Amino acid sequence: MPQQPPGLMQMLEELIAIPSVSSVNPAFDQGNRAVVERLGEWLHGLGFAVEIQPVPGSADKANLIATLGRGEGGLVLAGHTDTVPYDDSGWTSDPFVLSERDGRLYGLGTCDMKSFLGLVVEAVRDLRAEDLKQPLVILATADEESGMTGAKALVEAERRLGRYAVIGEPTGLQPVHLHKGVMMEAIRVRGRSGHSSDPSFGNSALEGMHRILNDILAWRQQVQSRNVDRRFDVPVPTLNLGYIHGGDNPNRICAHCELHIDIRPLPGMNLDELRGLLAQRLPRVLGETGLAVEMESLFPGLPPMETPSGSPIVQVAEQLTGSESRAVAFGTEGPYLRDLGMDVVVLGPGDIAQAHQPDEYLAADRLQPTVDLLRRLIRRFCMDEAEVRHAP
Repeated sequence: MPQQPPGLMQMLEELIAIPSVSSVNPAFDQGNRAVVERLGEWLHGLGFAVEIQPVPGSADKANLIATLGRGEGGLVLAGHTDTVPYDDSGWTSDPFVLSERDGRLYGLGTCDMKSFLGLVVEAVRDLRAEDLKQPLVILATADEESGMTGAKALVEAERRLGRYAVIGEPTGLQPVHLHKGVMMEAIRVRGRSGHSSDPSFGNSALEGMHRILNDILAWRQQVQSRNVDRRFDVPVPTLNLGYIHGGDNPNRICAHCELHIDIRPLPGMNLDELRGLLAQRLPRVLGETGLAVEMESLFPGLPPMETPSGSPIVQVAEQLTGSESRAVAFGTEGPYLRDLGMDVVVLGPGDIAQAHQPDEYLAADRLQPTVDLLRRLIRRFCMDEAEVRHAP
């Protein structure tokens, strides 16, 4: 017999208590299936048709697709179930125990973003399928924090979900309709080691990387001068030099040097084109030095996302929040949902300044406003005849 979900605070406690760290480091990486199954139990108890979609290549990672009602349009409320790794020494309370202090709910995933999924369940508690003119889909994904494998699995399966989507990433309950992309690249220079007493004994990869660093910084200035979008607080694409290592001892000529960079392109910029430009430049920089250079993408990259400001989901989100939609620099699963035919708004109760931090928290006074906002969105896109007719 299906069971009704518990109260909101108990749901949040249970979600936070289930570890679901995702990381590119296998030592930290965990599955999310237990979180997905718990959400599935609660939504099944509310009459949703529940599907658990395994993520290829991982036995303990999965997406949840829970549907109420039928039709071709409708609304998707989406969030990821994984969290980033945590540092025990930075927390003043147990990351897996929901703790309330000074009007704040502390715990790993309270802000980013398990709490949103609990709030979604609370918002749909009294819905009935017969009340819906368009379907409502609750989507909970895997691995957003490390590789987007859950969202990619949806795209690869060509899974149609709905016409509009709200992703509950932390935006302070202000709608976001565009964000930058993300790409992270490794650049490796190979030379030849030798005794440092005579430069002719080797070929310094570190000196070659010095040339490359100068060229990358010059290229960054060129790219930023040609690409400006004033809707962003930082209106240009950014390029960060995040990691460098070369050599092993002062008295040895450096044979290998590695640099990692992070690029945040604007909407309209293409990740593959940027990679291609770098791949053309770097060998020319080293010229006749005899040094070798190679590039490797540290992950496939996340494209920028932009939903037209005239889209119904953007306009309704602005009306209901009283806030103009804006741009952010962080990435989301939005581009993948867009590829599945949805207009996407990012809109959630947390604040990005609290994400990925020790003592992560969600302000308690955001709970009820989020539930109320979600119910109004559901009514507009799944129940009101006027909004349903307006949707293309």
